[in-house]
Amino acid sequence: MVNSTSPDASGTAGPPSQAARLVVLTGLSGAGKTVALRALEDLDFYCVDNLPVALIPDLMESARGGRADYPRVAVGVDARNRPEDLAELPRILSGLVSAGTEVQLVFLDTPDAVLIKRFSDTRRRHPLAGDGRALADAIALERQLLRPLLAIADLTIDTGEMNVHQLRRLVSAEVGRHGLRLILLLQSFGFKRGVPGDADFVFDARCLPNPHWVPHLRPLSGRDPEVRDWLEADAQVGSYVGRVRDLLDDFVPRFDADDRAFLTIAIGCTGGRHRSVHIVERLAEHFRAGGRDGVLVFHRELS
Repeated sequence: MVNSTSPDASGTAGPPSQAARLVVLTGLSGAGKTVALRALEDLDFYCVDNLPVALIPDLMESARGGRADYPRVAVGVDARNRPEDLAELPRILSGLVSAGTEVQLVFLDTPDAVLIKRFSDTRRRHPLAGDGRALADAIALERQLLRPLLAIADLTIDTGEMNVHQLRRLVSAEVGRHGLRLILLLQSFGFKRGVPGDADFVFDARCLPNPHWVPHLRPLSGRDPEVRDWLEADAQVGSYVGRVRDLLDDFVPRFDADDRAFLTIAIGCTGGRHRSVHIVERLAEHFRAGGRDGVLVFHRELS
């Protein structure tokens, strides 16, 4: 299924030169499909969750119909669809491949014990747990319904040992990077909760003035205009951002040339809510304005 029909190279009018791409995310409820969709959305995929299977061809027809802003689409499909619709999905995806769409089916799996703990911790209701069905029975029924999709999946991801940050990174690198240069993950964090273990670069912003000590700014974050204006009014902040930006401008292209898939740049302050958040947002604006695709932002202490 991962293979697709090549775009028409005849030069005549017809389909766009770049084939539309569809990623179908499926798998067990509680395995992380929402996290995966958000990771792809950050990479400029047009994302739709719980789309009825029968509507997927119409969605992709729109994406191929000259809508250059939707060249990449991600759809979440799970057992909330009717069983007879799920049974039709392989035929529908095969038809899209024949029509020139590049299709990838990604299945998110997790051991039953982990799923039970996740639903218990979050107190969410499993979508198949109606009519008095126990959680374990609902999970077993969902596995049965999705087994045909697992059998044809292009990529299976076991999320049982992953946290949300690891899953975002894996999906971005293994699924979202297709056709992109190096993916940058710009992450803010608070030192009081520890340094992210997977960071490639770590910058300490605790030397900068702290909005936490300004009463009307304390409940806000570095995303709020009031905090941004307060920080940018201080020359130290501008100098710090400029030096970090210049260093990254020098070294990020070297990772590009080394065919690196992913680079995590972590900015920390004491609580991870003001200074580090503001600097991450500034750096993301800089890289995006420079035309770089695949810039992800994650604020650990705001999530």
